[in-house]
Amino acid sequence: MEGILSIIIGFVVIALVARGVLKGYLPQAVLFAAGITFLIITAVVDPTAVADESTGFVFFDIFESIFETASNRGGGLGLLIMAVAGFAKYMEHIGAARRLAEIGAKPLGLIKNPYIVLGVAYIIGQSLNIFIPSASGLGLLLMGIMFPILVKLGVSAPAAAAVIGTTSILDLGPASGNAVLAAETSEMSVTAYFLQHQLMVAIPVAIIVAVAHILVQKYFDKKEGLTNNQSGTIGSNEEDANEENKAPLAYFLLPLVPLVLLLVFSEFVIDAVRMPVFTAMIIGIFIAMMCQLARGIAAGEVANSLKVVLDSMGNSFAKIVTLIIAAETFAHGLMSIGFIDTFISGAESLGAGFGVMMLIMTIIIGAAALLTGSGNAPFFAFADLSPAIANGLGVPIVSLIVPMQFAAGMMRAASPISGVIIGVAGIANLNPVQVAKRTMIPCLLGVVATILLSLMF
Repeated sequence: MEGILSIIIGFVVIALVARGVLKGYLPQAVLFAAGITFLIITAVVDPTAVADESTGFVFFDIFESIFETASNRGGGLGLLIMAVAGFAKYMEHIGAARRLAEIGAKPLGLIKNPYIVLGVAYIIGQSLNIFIPSASGLGLLLMGIMFPILVKLGVSAPAAAAVIGTTSILDLGPASGNAVLAAETSEMSVTAYFLQHQLMVAIPVAIIVAVAHILVQKYFDKKEGLTNNQSGTIGSNEEDANEENKAPLAYFLLPLVPLVLLLVFSEFVIDAVRMPVFTAMIIGIFIAMMCQLARGIAAGEVANSLKVVLDSMGNSFAKIVTLIIAAETFAHGLMSIGFIDTFISGAESLGAGFGVMMLIMTIIIGAAALLTGSGNAPFFAFADLSPAIANGLGVPIVSLIVPMQFAAGMMRAASPISGVIIGVAGIANLNPVQVAKRTMIPCLLGVVATILLSLMF
């Protein structure tokens, strides 16, 4: 297909995808429709480029291509993400995630300045995100545990909610579905991606975001004339577990099990033993169930609790894995019409290097996350394009994928329609816009810092 025509068709369909998602259509349906549209065009121009293995009839090849994608992703990456989701839900079910959050929040009481407390609270929350990967799940958990502590220490409710709403913006560690996809796209283990690439950028970015929160929340509190007693209160839907029903204190160690296994049995410590992410998650669930039995919980109840894991895995397949398959179908179609090749060659002819391309991709994903309130959909839609772009520019894939991943998470937390912002605002009896306007500047500064640090590293 002629280069300029592929660019025009590509941007028209991308615009229609954005419009469909913004109108509230199911992202999977929109992405599948866009991908199939691209593949139909490809079938007319170059039938051999539709699927790796032809069925003998080009129309069937379009759907064979989707099957190939589903087979590759569903049994590999999809299963990993489902296991991660099942483990995270089980930790929540048995109270282990809550215990970990309680332990993490305790140091806040030692700090007297309410704005310094906010900065430290963000760092603690972002660290907990490594073990509690759900943005909404961690946000709601911290609203029940950390929010009352912050308010008691003199922090205004909007400031506390804003900080808690941003505790998952970096999507760190092997338990994050986005990180698992990023690692696989970068053709490396999730442990290597986390230790060698995510942390290099995440640590300074987290410090910058923490400092930004201190300054921004102080500014808004002063501007709005808020005090601790007039800025909102914890909602009636706070779910405080009865003390007698709380999990044992030692349960705070259980969410750490998979990460410890992945770090110990890796190329960085014991490289003679291989520890896949799926295996680490299943071992973590098994150990947790054994702890439940040792605690004296009936065997039948423990056995039935496996349903929590299985339901979460099924829900993850429906919401996340299908989104990945749809996004890859979209990406495959976009590449099949020659959009990416033309885009890269055009950028090169204009003298645009890696920095410009990274900026463009980061802005596209960040804007999509802000407008849709989702960190998954934009990243999944464009992650599969990064290898072609990076290879065309002669740079490592991971150099492009890290800022793309971080931008999706950061701008999600700046959106008043994201699940985590709506959730924390609701519990604090605030309007989501009140919270989002306080998260916008820290998140934007985080994106800028990510881009600059990615260029340095």
